Amino acid sequence: MRRGLALLGLAFLWLLPSGRPQQTAEDACSLHILVPGLKGDAGQKGDKGAPGRPGRVGPTGEKGEKGDSGDIGPPGPNGEPGIPCECSQLRKAIGETDNQVSQLTAELKFIKNAVAGVRETDSKIYLLVKEEKRYVDAQLSCQGRGGTLGMPKDEAANGLMAAYIAQAGLARVFIGINDLEREGTFVYSDRSPMQTFNKWRSGEPNNAYDEEDCVEMVASGGWNDVACHVTMHFLCEFDKEHV
Repeated sequence: MRRGLALLGLAFLWLLPSGRPQQTAEDACSLHILVPGLKGDAGQKGDKGAPGRPGRVGPTGEKGEKGDSGDIGPPGPNGEPGIPCECSQLRKAIGETDNQVSQLTAELKFIKNAVAGVRETDSKIYLLVKEEKRYVDAQLSCQGRGGTLGMPKDEAANGLMAAYIAQAGLARVFIGINDLEREGTFVYSDRSPMQTFNKWRSGEPNNAYDEEDCVEMVASGGWNDVACHVTMHFLCEFDKEHV
């Protein structure tokens, strides 16, 4: 192969114009060096390079679906046996406690009625105050006790209040009804409107002298409109939930 390349070089020199100076054998060798040689053998594998920089964090993947519930596990072992109940003794103790509560309730009711002088229903307590006050002052007095002037909103409440007045030996008391805000439109002292129930006496209310804006109850249970500036005893009413 090398011999063939040498001959190729000599042929090239022969084709050069004759006017140029003759190349020496040394020049021929220089030209021969310019021709590419054969591919050498593969070199040895280099050392492993340093690790590259970490890549950017990729986007968060979609949330997977919830898997199915697993099978129900086997039942646990039975617990320790409970302590035997002394039911007969417990029932006896509960019965005795109920009797004591009933007795105390009856005694408390007696004290309220006989000593404190109040009357009550399932939801209300009524107190007759034997102090003569004007209507506005009577209302303030009831409010100071945590209640309001008595409001007979049905026949049962009206009858209880009337009996209370009669038993106290009084002729009349202020109750929680007035038309102070609008003439002829009577409301209760809590500003709730009067519905279908009323106990007006014959010819009442008549707003005599154009000044009767408050209401009294007489011992028979009837109602009259009266002047608010007069003074008389009064009935207070309390919700049992707030006492």
